[in-house]
Amino acid sequence: MSRTRSTAEEVAPVERDRPLAPWLRQQAVALLQQRGHAWLLQGPTGLGQYDLGLALVQAWLCDHPQPDGIACSQCESCHAIAVRTHPDLQVLMPETDMLAYAWPLDEKAQKELDDKKRKPSKDIRVEAMRDAIEFAQRTSSRARGKAVLIYPAERMNHVTANALLKTLEEPVGNVRFVLATEAAHLLLPTIRSRCMTHTLDWPRQAEAQVWLKEQGLSEEDAQVLLRAAGGRAADAHELARSGVRAADWRKLPQAACQAHVQAFAGFAPAQAIDVLQKICHDALAVKAGAAPRFFASEDFPAAGRLTGWRAISQWGKRLAQDRRSAEHPYNPGLFLEDLVAQAGRALLAPSTGAGQRPRMGR
Repeated sequence: MSRTRSTAEEVAPVERDRPLAPWLRQQAVALLQQRGHAWLLQGPTGLGQYDLGLALVQAWLCDHPQPDGIACSQCESCHAIAVRTHPDLQVLMPETDMLAYAWPLDEKAQKELDDKKRKPSKDIRVEAMRDAIEFAQRTSSRARGKAVLIYPAERMNHVTANALLKTLEEPVGNVRFVLATEAAHLLLPTIRSRCMTHTLDWPRQAEAQVWLKEQGLSEEDAQVLLRAAGGRAADAHELARSGVRAADWRKLPQAACQAHVQAFAGFAPAQAIDVLQKICHDALAVKAGAAPRFFASEDFPAAGRLTGWRAISQWGKRLAQDRRSAEHPYNPGLFLEDLVAQAGRALLAPSTGAGQRPRMGR
């Protein structure tokens, strides 16, 4: 079960465009019927902001859009987007995301990375924004206007965002913008005020499960991983794509209780913290006699075998603190061991003891 990417994988194209999910297609059709030069797509992670944003710009540039406005996926324009060479589309992402989604970097940035002078940026660089502003001022190559896709938009710092303001307010020629974000509150108010806003819809559970099975997941994996992702179909798909299966996921609470670090070895530190925070949330729910959200009740020890409210709550606060340094741990292996050891101490009452196999509640 492998979930982390190697250095080579980070530089190679590892993510291709997914077929547009039915609930995203419905939203795209509705948005394409409205006029406006700038859309802000917002909502929690995993709802498909990138997929919807790409669908909009592809439809705007398509040579032969379908009757409902969605791109045909067959014309020269759609092909150019698929192979990342469309002259009238500018994509702004952190360099880490550009590489992950197979979008090319400019020659200077690519050379700096190839020469190992620096690591890929996790923010949208101001140099890239200046290139996008220059792009917006040039004449369209294919007579259908131009488009700029910015994702995740919250990764613009104040300098980068301020560089966009003038062009966003008074675009030159026929250029349209899509800003997609999972944290709209981090955007400058002046950015938000210049855009038409759309909050993404949550898919229905049955609809999301059908779509996940169409992507190759088994019925059990679709059901369990959708729950693991809190109902976010895109996140469930990413879990499956990274190698997580239903049986693996359901073992994690017990592994945390027993402080078995090997069960978490495939996760990067930030991913492991995300999983442990879900276990912490559900442990509190089980303690209260409520249904857990991310796991099944039988995946946890009986409520009486869990520690008290205070211990689990303090563990949750510690995880939030550890999250701040998760991207740059001094030693990832030791960091992960410490995280899982904390889980064992926080979850099981002393009478059970970490390292012993607790009797699982039903």
